[in-house]
Amino acid sequence: MPSPTTTLSEELTSMHTLLDLLKQEQQCLIHADADGLEAITPQKTQYVLQMSDLAKQRHRALAGAGLPASDAAMATLFSQTPDPDAEAQWAALLALTREAKELNRVNGMLIGKQLSQTQQILAAMRPTNSPVPDPGLYGPGGQSSGFGASRRFVVG
Repeated sequence: MPSPTTTLSEELTSMHTLLDLLKQEQQCLIHADADGLEAITPQKTQYVLQMSDLAKQRHRALAGAGLPASDAAMATLFSQTPDPDAEAQWAALLALTREAKELNRVNGMLIGKQLSQTQQILAAMRPTNSPVPDPGLYGPGGQSSGFGASRRFVVG
């Protein structure tokens, strides 16, 4: 059975790449670069999935060593079998994870801000004195909606 520390080097490499992608994402959000965001998103997803798989491998190895299958069990592992190099890698991984969570939080705020601005712009474009409550400007097919011919049915 592999050691719970076997994946740490690969996890660190993946986390560095994910951090770079989050920083790129942030720049795309700041500069409203939709094409850049579109290119980054699948890469980001790939690294998140890869890191999840590596964490599962580490958790299985911890369980195989008789420890709980959790990140907290790494401290127990290091207290039982000290490994300064692996412990340093683990500490670096935890620090990078905190940095990634913060970047992701800030990026989420930027997305929320841009969504709010877009909604304000759309609201400003809607006629306010229209007899139609919410006509919309264009429908999904690119045609204007709300102003076309209406059908009236006579019940009788």
